[in-house]
This record gives sequence, structure tokens and C-alpha cells, in this order.
Amino acid sequence: MKIRNGNRRKRIWLSLGLLLLLLVLLLAAGAVSEENALVSDFTQVNQPPSIEHIFGTDWLGRDMLARTLRGLFLSILLGAGTAAASAGIALICGILAAMSKWADGVILYLIDLVLGIPHLLLLILISLALGRGFRGVAVGILLTHWPSLARVIRGEILQLKESPYIWTSQKLGKSRLWIALHHMVPNVLPQFLTGMVLLFPHAILHESSVTFLGFGLSAEQPAIGILLSESMRYLILGNWWPALFPGILLVAVVLSFQYIGEKLRLFADPAGAHR
Repeated sequence: MKIRNGNRRKRIWLSLGLLLLLLVLLLAAGAVSEENALVSDFTQVNQPPSIEHIFGTDWLGRDMLARTLRGLFLSILLGAGTAAASAGIALICGILAAMSKWADGVILYLIDLVLGIPHLLLLILISLALGRGFRGVAVGILLTHWPSLARVIRGEILQLKESPYIWTSQKLGKSRLWIALHHMVPNVLPQFLTGMVLLFPHAILHESSVTFLGFGLSAEQPAIGILLSESMRYLILGNWWPALFPGILLVAVVLSFQYIGEKLRLFADPAGAHR
């Protein structure tokens, strides 16, 4: 049984390694395709997929493979930064909730307030208030994606407060901040890392959704939402490739991050680690 579990864990780690390698290669390809994604060739307008243009071309003759790779690069970059920042806010809120009942009440109120407003609507309002663009979308995702993880971390920390070693530290005169940093943060670190990874797909999808609706990144940037929005007007003409390939790769990236997060959650769970 132990050998079977060990082999299963090795297979999972191998699949995670391969998946991460593919994502790194995807990021590298997107980083070097910035210029190619903007080059127009009016002799190659609306060309279907071919050997020369694997994903075809758009209405300005731009290579859809280069534009898709660049769009995924922007989405992953934005998703990674905002997910990490949102997870940091959630961790800070969890620590503050453990240190003070007054802070706990304020944090619970903020969590209920943010979760009580339709997610996409709040994200659009924040993006518009900040002038849209990269900064508006980034701040909007940052300020709307932390409550769920903050609630999880807060619940874990409140359970830890009842642990015997926390009482012992308090009796020894340790401050609340010392206890939070030395006892609570290390214990909630697996939940924090797992939650941060699981925030990636949400951030990427919401960035693409807001941009698709016209409230996100500017049209000059080949973001996935821009590509899908532009492709809608040409679907009626039978040009299916500008929408199909960016959509498939977006779903693949989102599912990849979700798979990574779920496996990290499995390893973080002491009971699930032996399944």
C-alpha cells in the first residue's frame, strides 16, 4: 500500500513538473512574440490556419499564434501578480483577526461587503474608476479576490488560537504579534499557497471577461479578451479560427492552474496526502 501511494505521489509530482515546464515555455514564447503580435500584413488578411500561419490571421493580417501567445503572457502575468497580492491581503487579514476582536469584526464586515456585491460588477466599477487599462484591471482584481481566502485563513487561525501551545506561549508572555508570526503563519502557509494558486484561474478569467466586455485592457494590447471580442464580429463570416484557438488555450491555462492548485491542496491536507 505504501509503495502504491509513493508511486502515485511520484506520478503527481511528475505531472506537476511537466505542467509547470509547459507554462514556463508558454510564458517565454509570449515574452518574445510582442513585435510579431502587432505586425500587420494586408496581403494575408483573414487567412485560415495553414503551415505558414498555424492559427491563421485576423482582419489586419496579424498572425493569430503570436497574438494568442502574447495575450496569454499578459493574462498570466496579470493573474500571477494580482493573485499573489490578493493572497497577501488575505493572510494579513487573517493575522489581524487573530490579534484583536475589534479587527476581526471589521474584517468580517469587509468580507461580507465585498462578497455581497456581484463580483464582475464590482470589478468593472473599480476598473472604470481607475481609468481602465492594465492598472485598473489589476487593482480591481486585487481588491475583489481576497475575501474568500481571507475567510478560510481566518477560520484556520481561530482554530489555532485554541491550541495548547498557543496558550503556553501566552502564559510565557509572548506578544500576539510574536505568536501570530511564529505559530500561526507557519501553520496556515499550506492553505495560503494553495489558495494563491487557485486564485490564478479566477484572476485570468475575470481579466479576460472584463476586457471582452470593453472595460479592461486597451484595444492596442493583444489580450485574450481583446482577441475574443474582435473575433465575434467575424464569426458570422465563417472566420472561426480567431475565436477558437485563443479560447482553447485560455481554457487550457485556466484548467492547468486549477489542477496545480487542487494537487497542492491534496498534499497540504494531512489526511489526503496518504490517499
